[in-house]
Amino acid sequence: LVGTISIEKSELLSSMLKRKGIPHQVLNAKYHEKEAEIISHAGEKGMVTIATNMAGRGTDIKLGPGVVELGGLKIIGTERHESRRIDNQLRGRSGRQGDPGESRFYISLEDDLMRLFGSDKIKALVDKIGLEEDQPIENKMLSGAIENAQKKVEGSNLDIRKSLLQYDNVMNQQREVIYSQRRQVLEGVDLKDQIMAMIDDVISTVVDAHTGGGKEYEDYDIKGILRYCHDLFLPKGMLTEDQLTNISKEEIKEKLSDIAHKIYESKEEEFTSERMREIERVVLLRSVDTKWMDHIDAMDQLKQGIGLRAYRQRDPVQEYQFEGSAMFDEMIYNIKEETVKMMFHVKLERVPQRQRVAEPIATNEDNSVKRKPIVKPKKIGRNDPCPCGSGKKYKYCCGRN
Repeated sequence: LVGTISIEKSELLSSMLKRKGIPHQVLNAKYHEKEAEIISHAGEKGMVTIATNMAGRGTDIKLGPGVVELGGLKIIGTERHESRRIDNQLRGRSGRQGDPGESRFYISLEDDLMRLFGSDKIKALVDKIGLEEDQPIENKMLSGAIENAQKKVEGSNLDIRKSLLQYDNVMNQQREVIYSQRRQVLEGVDLKDQIMAMIDDVISTVVDAHTGGGKEYEDYDIKGILRYCHDLFLPKGMLTEDQLTNISKEEIKEKLSDIAHKIYESKEEEFTSERMREIERVVLLRSVDTKWMDHIDAMDQLKQGIGLRAYRQRDPVQEYQFEGSAMFDEMIYNIKEETVKMMFHVKLERVPQRQRVAEPIATNEDNSVKRKPIVKPKKIGRNDPCPCGSGKKYKYCCGRN
């Protein structure tokens, strides 16, 4: 049984054996439907089977007649895998159920494992010991160096998985918040209090943004506040600049919130409470879904380029957590803003009633309108007197043309 680490290597080895005229079977992902048949013959006398390390696992290779006497199944590893566990699984294909068997691995300093992890040290050891290319490596130092190279790869892969898990934890925490909100909407929870709280939060954020850190009333951007509120919920002309001038920031928030709540209550009276609750669910669910999908795309883009922060001596995971949290807070605000805006702009459609413009004159027994009889006009002959009263024949008068 010849073990390879990839489909490409198994195909290459198969072509080499074909050129030498050695009959064999290939077991990899391309031939997985023939796996049972190939394994059933793999233990027969004189059979050569090329398999990737992942193919055919979990199935015993039963030895055919006469194979036990010849030493059982011989395992040949064309190169060492990155993981010692995979190598041990390949060794474990032989010697099962008390059957005899042996295994041997071949390595090259040009293998990926040797080239990326420990090539220089191992090459120095080979030169020092004076090994030939086809000489078995029995030296413990050299075997230990190969094992250390595998440990380095396993440690590197473990660090990669840990890093991915830390990135995923950020998204999992955000996902739990969003799914909790969606679950409340889908379960039909009364959302009126949440909508009212959203209105207050949006107004508070807007006022804070336009008043800044200044304590003087002259620093307040009253025009900007009104412009934003007109777009959000406030009908034009209901509130003037003079009414918001020379009052504190908190008083502005309270005045705007009171007006917004009154407008919302009047809209609820127009729609009825039952219909308003349904509209709240539909609008909030739509806002959450659209903003969450946009946020996922934005987080993917952030994750792709965050590794470059390491060149600035910054931890990419911490940077991802910090910026991801800021982006999530921005998404939450955008959900509130869009929900509030849509709730104030929703309108009740009134279907116009068609009016009867004419009364039917007469009806039949089935209430359908009685039709008037069609009267055909009398046809004038060519030699008849012309109806215009000239006294001439029709063909010489009006009927001439």
